[in-house]
Amino acid sequence: MKSTDLYRELNEHEEKTRDYMLTLALFDAFKSEDLDILARHMNYSEILRGEYLFTEGDQGDYLCFVVRGLLEVLKKTAQGDYRTIARLGKGSTIGEMSIIDKAPRSASVIARQPTIVLILTKKGFDLLTDRHPAVSITLLKKIMRLLSLNMRRTSSKLADQLPT
Repeated sequence: MKSTDLYRELNEHEEKTRDYMLTLALFDAFKSEDLDILARHMNYSEILRGEYLFTEGDQGDYLCFVVRGLLEVLKKTAQGDYRTIARLGKGSTIGEMSIIDKAPRSASVIARQPTIVLILTKKGFDLLTDRHPAVSITLLKKIMRLLSLNMRRTSSKLADQLPT
C-alpha cells in the first residue's frame, strides 16, 4: 500500500466493513485512523441460515469476527457423526488458528441464523503486520485474549466431563 493510500477515503465496501467493526467491543480501543487501516485489510460476508462458513479438513486461510447471527461449530467424531462443540454469536471469533498454523480446519462451522462476519485473510493479516505493525499487534493481543478465554472455557468443560 502506498503512503498516499493511507489518506484516501474509504470505498463503499471498506466503509461498511468499518461500520461493522464499530458494533463490536473488540474494536473499541482502536483509534479512528486505525479502524480505517483495518477496514482496508478486511472484508465482510453475509452467510445464509444453513450455509457453511467452512468445513472440517478445508485449508484455512482466514479468521472471522461475528458481527450478527449465530454460528454452530461442529466436530466430527471417530464414529463419523458430528457433535456441536460451540455456538458463537456477536463478538465471537472463529478460525484464528488458520492464520497462525496454516493447518486444515479442525471443525465445521454452519450458520444457524443469517449471519454477518468480518473476515481477515492470512494475506490481509500479513500485509497488515508488514505495513502497520502497531495496529496488527493491538489486534493480535485482542485475538489472543479471546483465544485464552476460549481455552479456559474449554478446559472447564473438559474437566466437568472427566470421570472422578
